[in-house]
Amino acid sequence: MGKGGNQGEGATEREAPMPTFRWEEIQKHSLRTDQWLVIDRKVYNITEWSHRHPGGHRVIGHYAGEDATDVFLAFHRNLDFVRKFMKPLLIGELAPEEPSQDHSKNSQITEDFRALRKTAEDMNLFKSNHLFFLLYLAHIIIMESIAWFTIFYFGNGWIATVITAFILATSQAQAGWLQHDYGHLSVYKKSTWNHIAHKFMIGHLKGASANWWNHRHFQHHAKPNIFHKDPDVNMLHVFVLGKWQPIEYGKKKLKYLPYNHQHEYFFLIGPPLLIPLYFQYQIIMSMIVHRDWVDLAWAISYYARFFITYIPFYGVLGAIIFLNFIRFLESHWFVWVTQMNHIVMEIDQEPYRDWFSSQLVATCNVEQSFFNDWFSGHLNFQIEHHLFPTMPRHNLHKVAPLVRSLCAKHGIEYQQKPLLQALQDIIRSLRQSGQLWLDAYLHK
Repeated sequence: MGKGGNQGEGATEREAPMPTFRWEEIQKHSLRTDQWLVIDRKVYNITEWSHRHPGGHRVIGHYAGEDATDVFLAFHRNLDFVRKFMKPLLIGELAPEEPSQDHSKNSQITEDFRALRKTAEDMNLFKSNHLFFLLYLAHIIIMESIAWFTIFYFGNGWIATVITAFILATSQAQAGWLQHDYGHLSVYKKSTWNHIAHKFMIGHLKGASANWWNHRHFQHHAKPNIFHKDPDVNMLHVFVLGKWQPIEYGKKKLKYLPYNHQHEYFFLIGPPLLIPLYFQYQIIMSMIVHRDWVDLAWAISYYARFFITYIPFYGVLGAIIFLNFIRFLESHWFVWVTQMNHIVMEIDQEPYRDWFSSQLVATCNVEQSFFNDWFSGHLNFQIEHHLFPTMPRHNLHKVAPLVRSLCAKHGIEYQQKPLLQALQDIIRSLRQSGQLWLDAYLHK
């Protein structure tokens, strides 16, 4: 029985021809209820499995009907482990005469980028320095300790309170950059260890949800600055962004707010309210609606630690006000840093570009310095981070020259600017988009 017979049956099954598909057929399966995608010329039906996808069904669904090879390589650390889940989803492969890229994407850029990625792997740029991240965590804990000692020693007067709030806002901002590293699996080789550390970092240090962050942030990385796919450009009618949206709103006479003044009211409702109001509501509702009790427990541990520490100095109401003031300060930091790389770039509907080009038109860099690296959590290397999201941040500057060289070869603009100019460009882009809306709104 057994061994030889089984091997023979397996060999017969392996030799059976696999169904082949043309892009015309694959692109029909891009609906929410019918989703195929292609990885390494293999065709997968992800319709049922997408709801079990650890990164969320939206991020994988955004590539339905397309080649997802590069985004697959970019997001996953342990490829052999992930491929085990893909085998049952395999339904065929691309027909031999079909190109590997869909929608006439640039195959030469794709080939060169994959060679660049291989070079980065050979240079060990995906290997992290654990001491770097340990020291980074240590400096956050030190700031938390200094904040408590300031109130303990000097009392809860206004000056001590304001100083402490700024220290804690700084530690919260830096904890935000650190949880970002673990969320992108860029610290440990094993994904499991990154996930565990991520829940601790974002939950216990910040009172937020790892799953909420994953589902939101990975969509942004998969399709940056694409309307209806990147949640970061879904501004709920508060702002109009880019060139296409303001013109469309203007033509349709949509005026939820006076968008020609959005560069002015941005200071009132953008940086001050994103974290303390909008994000906090989203996070709490996400954990409750999805019954994410693990993330909820971690978040509760943060609030318990904070209130146990500061209620003795401020009372219950005072501690709540103190917490929201800290988040008010942190929100300014977060908004300016995250928007300086994206809101000033192309924001449009799906253009169907290759992975490399799509990241370059949606991101820009800020000049390197010790302060800029620390202040932005190395997101001043936003281009490299988007191309290689699992690369440890301390190696992004090493791969940057290779990226610039590839951009020069293919005539793709590589934008890098001083920090202050990058911050000013946020207001400039909002003003330009608002004016486009007004011109379209006033003309029939």
